[in-house]
Amino acid sequence: MNPETFLQLDRVIHEKGRLAIMSMLAASAELSFTELRDALGMTDGNLTTHIKALQQEGYVSVAKSFKEKRPLTTCSLTTTGRKAFAEYIDLLEKIVKQTKSK
Repeated sequence: MNPETFLQLDRVIHEKGRLAIMSMLAASAELSFTELRDALGMTDGNLTTHIKALQQEGYVSVAKSFKEKRPLTTCSLTTTGRKAFAEYIDLLEKIVKQTKSK
């Protein structure tokens, strides 16, 4: 196993909470902040921090609107985020294949 492969992993995505967010958003067109928070069992502050980190990388977009006179925050992967997540998964698969072949 080449240790260089591990160094190629996207550190922004690799963090457990952000990987969970990216995984959920990859499976949906968009999810509300509440849906993400409840599904992942995160606090509002923790989820906000992770979403901001993903936003800063350009991986996640956040939209604020109103639904039935209540604020609604939704998140979705950007094109850049989908590409980065696919590359991350491909690299993980490569690591697993290299490990199994030994």
